[in-house]
Amino acid sequence: MDTLQEYLETVPNEEHRASMQHLIEWVAGSFPDLNLEIKWNQPMLLHNGTFIIGFSAAAKYVSIAPETAILHEFLERITETGYGHTKMKFQIKWNQEIDYDLLHDIVERSIEFKKDTTTFWA
Repeated sequence: MDTLQEYLETVPNEEHRASMQHLIEWVAGSFPDLNLEIKWNQPMLLHNGTFIIGFSAAAKYVSIAPETAILHEFLERITETGYGHTKMKFQIKWNQEIDYDLLHDIVERSIEFKKDTTTFWA
């Protein structure tokens, strides 16, 4: 799997597929310096070869995974928004609104956090 389209074809629900595509394209469009790549069968956005954020679709939600340190910085806002979370990602149910301001802040902070990083993961 090499392209976003190939990834999206693995999402069986058409509405979920469209939502996922919009979400990823919104982030990529909002941060044009990021490169979209498929790694470990998941769409990820990278900056200068280092991981910024990844996405994956599940039956009941979309998972969004920034670096763990960034997730913890934003955990209170994530929880206040009503999203679920684990140690490494947060989850937006397909019927929940996406808080694009929160997502923008997470990506922006991730880029700042990793600006001097030369490895893929922090």
